[in-house]
Amino acid sequence: QVQLVEAGGGLVQAGGSLTLSCAASGLTFSSFIMGWFRQAPGKEREFVAALTWSGGSTVYADSVTGRFTIARDNARNTVYLQMDSLKPDDTSVYYCAARFSKSTYVPKTLGAYAYWGQGTQVTVSS
Repeated sequence: QVQLVEAGGGLVQAGGSLTLSCAASGLTFSSFIMGWFRQAPGKEREFVAALTWSGGSTVYADSVTGRFTIARDNARNTVYLQMDSLKPDDTSVYYCAARFSKSTYVPKTLGAYAYWGQGTQVTVSS
């Protein structure tokens, strides 16, 4: 079955950096759009970033544009989220998600992604 396993979360001071990774198994990774979402306590899960199967097209939420970078390594079945200039508002559980598609259209809605990881906690202290 499909498994997405996130890693790399932790506690960091404001202005610091973290890199999240998501290892996928049970799927043909290069046929999937991969995305990152996050959910803060008491809030709805929201889109962060996503990229096409080739990595040639990326999409970001306005709140992270210029600070976060999404990338993938199809040989390793892994997607990454490099997070720089972190702010306390970035504190959330971060989830990896997968959508079967070779389209260049990258959706931002939760319902568009069929597979989800368990999440990794990112806490940014002020």
